[in-house]
Order: sequence, then C-alpha cells, then structure tokens
Amino acid sequence: MNPDREVQVGPDREEGGPLRRVISRRMLTIFVIGDILGAGIYALVGEVGGEVGGAIWAAFLLALGLALFTAFAYAELVTKYPRAAGAALYVNRAFGRPFLTFMVAFAVIASGLASAATIARAFGGEYLSAFVSLPVVVVGVAFIAAISFINLRGIRESMRFNFALTTIEVAGLLLVVVIGVAALGDGLGDPGRVLEFKEGESVILALMSGAGLAFFALIGFEDSVNLAEEARRPRVDFPWALFGGLLAAGLIYLLVTAIASMVVPTSQLTASDGPLLEVTSVGPLAVPDRLFSAIALFALANGALINLIMASRLLYGMAGEGVLPGVFSRVHPVRRTPWVAIAFTAAVSAALLFTGDIGQLADTTVLLLLLVFAMVNAAVLVLRRETVSEPHFKAPTVMPVIGMAVSLALITTKDAETFARAAALLAIGVLLWLLTPRAGA
Repeated sequence: MNPDREVQVGPDREEGGPLRRVISRRMLTIFVIGDILGAGIYALVGEVGGEVGGAIWAAFLLALGLALFTAFAYAELVTKYPRAAGAALYVNRAFGRPFLTFMVAFAVIASGLASAATIARAFGGEYLSAFVSLPVVVVGVAFIAAISFINLRGIRESMRFNFALTTIEVAGLLLVVVIGVAALGDGLGDPGRVLEFKEGESVILALMSGAGLAFFALIGFEDSVNLAEEARRPRVDFPWALFGGLLAAGLIYLLVTAIASMVVPTSQLTASDGPLLEVTSVGPLAVPDRLFSAIALFALANGALINLIMASRLLYGMAGEGVLPGVFSRVHPVRRTPWVAIAFTAAVSAALLFTGDIGQLADTTVLLLLLVFAMVNAAVLVLRRETVSEPHFKAPTVMPVIGMAVSLALITTKDAETFARAAALLAIGVLLWLLTPRAGA
C-alpha cells in the first residue's frame, strides 16, 4: 500500500451504494443511546459492586472515560471512511491482512454471542423468579430460542419489537431514579456508601476490575458506525452522535448506580442477580416486584435481540463475501431471513450458558471487544498516512494512543478462565476460516 496515495471519496450526498441516506443527527444520537442503555445496567450493578464496593458509580465513570478514548478513534475513522463495515473495514485498510480482518470481524460476532448468553443468564435469575422459579440454564436456553424465533420472523418485526422494548427499558431506569430519590427523601438508605471502596483491596485495582466489568454496560456505541452509509451527513453528524450519545447514556448510568448504592447496601446488591429490583422495592414509591421485574425482563430481551441480530447478519454477510462457508448465506424461502446463521448463533449462545455465570460471561464479552478496540485504535494511527479528499474529524493523536493502552490494560484484569472461553470462541472462527475454500485463495 502506498502511504502517500490519496483516497478519492466524493461528497457525502454522493457516497455509498444503494442504501438510502435517511438518518439524521438526532436519529443517530438516539440510536447510540438506545444501543448502549439496557441489559448491562439491569444485570451488572451488583456484580460491579462486588468488585469495587459502594462506589459503584466510580467504576462506571472510569469505564465511561475509557470508552470515550476509543470513541475518538471511531469518530475519526467513520468520518474518514463512511462505509457500513465498521472495525473490519478499518483494520483491513490499515493492515491489509485478510485473516486478521476476518478474526476482528469474528471477534465482534463472538462478543455478541457472549453478550446474548450473559443476558440469557440474567433473564433466568431474580427478575423471572418474581413470576416463576425455574433452573437458570433451562430458562436461558428457552429464552435464546424465543429471541432467535423473533429474529427468524423478519427484520421488520425485530425492529418494531426493538423500538417498543427500548422505550420500556428507558422508562424502567427513570423509575429506578424516581423511586430511589423518594426513598432517600424519606430518610432511608445511606448516602455515604457512594464513597466506600471494597475493604482489603487497593482502590486503583478495585476500580480497574470494576471498570473492566462495567464496560459491558457501555458497549454498543461502536455499532453505530455500521449506519454510515445511511446517515445523511456522516462526516458531520457522527462525532456529535458518538460523543453525545455516549455521554448521555453514561450520565444516566452514573445517576442510577449512585442512587442504587445509596438506597441499598452493597452486599445486598452484590448478592442479587436482579439488583435494580432491590431499589424499586424500597421507600414510599415502591412498586410491586412483578411490575419492575416485567420491565427488566423486556429490557433484557431487547439486549439479546440486538446482539443476535448483529451476529447473525455479520455471519450472513461474511458468507456472502466468501470468507465463511456458503451455508451461512442461506435464506429462509418465506421469511427471507438468514436462517442458518440465526440457528448457528442461537446454538453457540446456548452452549455458552453452561460455561459461566453472569459476571464471567460479561467479562468474556468485554475481553473480545477490548481486543477489537485495541486494533481499531492502532488502525487510526496507521491510517494517518492516508489522506481523503473530504474534511473529516481528526482525533488528537494522544487519544488513540491512550485508547489502545487502556484497552490492553483492561485486558489484563481478566482471569484465565475468561481468556480460555474467548479463545474457544475465536477457535471456532479459525475452524470456519479453514473450512472455507476461498479463504486461502
């Protein structure tokens, strides 16, 4: 690749292929917020509390700061190359290694499957027990099957379901805030808990460990770059949407986690796999457990649906490009959905349910995405040698440098079991690569 070559790209209104440019800046920002908010906060408040202590908000704040560094990298790359391929496109342009590009794309797929399994575990826990008590793994498998059936029905049905559930999950978080504030106003809880850190551990290590897990709740902002070819003004709108959406979602998380910590003892949050349910059952505005549990279950369903749609469509697209076995490109004759890819993602996600609990599966998701983020941050620096004919956002050089360093540092907070689970998922990708005739061509 000639480092001095110029990539000729026309004005935004002329870029891209057949996709319609209909997404405004406001729509893009709402998409980012909606993609971030949801399942993570409903499931992991207690898990993060177990790592950091009462200062749960501090771990989320650190995770938000760390996510912002990588957001700078995505903002530069998506405005420089406004194409709907995300991390795989950037890594391919930077390094030109087909196998590396494939593994980055497959790591994104694997992270979606691990995330869906995390959410399925949470679905079968305390929120569901408000209605019925069943084995978590059994419920998780049935849950993935049901979500995959919705995915199979069609993208229009899936998107309608997604919109409805996003509205419900945001309302649920606002309900937590209102109930928590009322409880504090009634003299309940302990505001001082938000400044307490886990006893017997270094504050820095506790924060890093907690942030590494809280990062799960903030992932999703990177998905928006796949809408680059459908945004009206991608070069102008994406920085606003990425930073605005990430900050808005982050502020909501800080508010929810601070209130949860003040209202409910940390040990109680940690012991629960339905931590926000502990908040909404306290104080003068407490609501019945079944009401909030239903909201939480809808939020979890939404998160799983988004991840399984993403993973199945990536598999389908990669098969269409000849880098995965062609069987994954098969489409259902009636529903016109990639049924083999959907079945495969459902099977792998269900299998993951048997390999770990909520925290362990969330850590696997984060580890896989941190590997992707490290590559994206490196790609920014490599691609500085390319110029484009249109103006674009340029991150201060220190941002991708810090973003890469932070991603690698957070990777070191994961245990051997998490690495083994992630390696097993990536090994599936290697096997599929080897089974694809054109992969080695």
